[in-house]
Amino acid sequence: MHKAVIFIVTILAVPALIFAQTDPSLVTKRRSELETQLKEYERQIAETEAHVAAKRKEANSLQREITILDGNILIKKLNIRARTLNVNKLEKQIIEKTDSIRNLEDNVARGKISLQESLRKLNEQDSRSAIELAIEYRDLAKFFDSIESLHRLQGNIQSSVVLLSDLKFKEENAKEDLERDREEEVALRSLLELEKKSLETEENSKQNLLKVTKGRESEYRKILGDKQKAAASIRSQLFLLQGSPAISFEKALEYANISSRATKVRAAFILGIIAQESELGKNIGQCNLSDDPPEYKWQSIMKPDRDRSPYLAITRELGLDPDQMPLSCPMRDSKKRRVGWGGAMGPAQFIPSTWILYKNKITDITGHKPPNPWNPLDAFVASGFLSRDNGAVGGRENERIAAAKYFAGGRWNTSLGRSYASQVLAKVDTYQEQIDLLQSLAQR
Repeated sequence: MHKAVIFIVTILAVPALIFAQTDPSLVTKRRSELETQLKEYERQIAETEAHVAAKRKEANSLQREITILDGNILIKKLNIRARTLNVNKLEKQIIEKTDSIRNLEDNVARGKISLQESLRKLNEQDSRSAIELAIEYRDLAKFFDSIESLHRLQGNIQSSVVLLSDLKFKEENAKEDLERDREEEVALRSLLELEKKSLETEENSKQNLLKVTKGRESEYRKILGDKQKAAASIRSQLFLLQGSPAISFEKALEYANISSRATKVRAAFILGIIAQESELGKNIGQCNLSDDPPEYKWQSIMKPDRDRSPYLAITRELGLDPDQMPLSCPMRDSKKRRVGWGGAMGPAQFIPSTWILYKNKITDITGHKPPNPWNPLDAFVASGFLSRDNGAVGGRENERIAAAKYFAGGRWNTSLGRSYASQVLAKVDTYQEQIDLLQSLAQR
């Protein structure tokens, strides 16, 4: 019996999460204040986005253009405030949870010592026969007290095993929750940096527009009239892709249209998703390079039970060297500690296990058998299918949800998902204007 008990204790006695010794009412109050602030920021963002969307439907004018730029600048400033608030909130949560786990580890360590002592005593008692006990305790009452004490000891050990089993379950969930918080914090920081760069671009655009037009509608009309030049500039601008050569906007639009016809997802939305994935920075497409050390190779950065086997199958089928293909890196927190997993592939940043699910659908459209996640056309079509399955058909709100799901999965309705979606839709609006201009010229 004792060997079985000791085995169970060894398996189950793992630290779990307890809350740090903080006044719960103060924590609850502060969180409530933060949530109120966030809701107000998001209300203002939604209101401004609706105003900008209405302005886009108006005829071109200098005032319309300035109003849209002002609206975009305000949206980005509000987004920066909201994302900064969320990053700070997550930082505090991470500290609280980390401290709580440490406190519980100490408690569990003391509990294990106590349990080991109980097991030692039980082992001593069980090693002696009932006859030996009866001889030792000639008083019958003392003999039965000893037997009852033995039963109580056995019951206490059994209760301890149940408790430790419960603690292990809670500890595993707590660590997973902590890891998700860390991933969300790092991702939000990346999105925050993109938002700051985008704000700078919008402010520069406004200043340049005012400088060139001198605030006069007549000057704006001259600029607006030079559509042929603008169209040539749009067609030739580079569309950056992670893990693949950059292509022209015209070629990117061609691929997006092919994907759109197959999936009914707006071409501008597909362009917005691909562009956002390529702008997330150094964590994308910078791992598994030929001169990378082992900790940056696919064997280390991919989630073992989810993506390693599919990745090998994909590269083997394509005749590619799995050690040479660019992959996304795991994120790093502010202390440069690794957070989560990497291993996403190509412009659409599909993880291998998800790419496998869509490969046949991609082949049906592109004719590439097998499809290649680093091939721009295959990537655009894959992005369209995933966006469609996430609900990106039937209006802007559906697109918002689909964009959030593309990046945050089941946690789409969080600040992380909403931040990503907001940046995607800003790109979508820009691409839609460019597409509309090219189409209007083609119909002349």
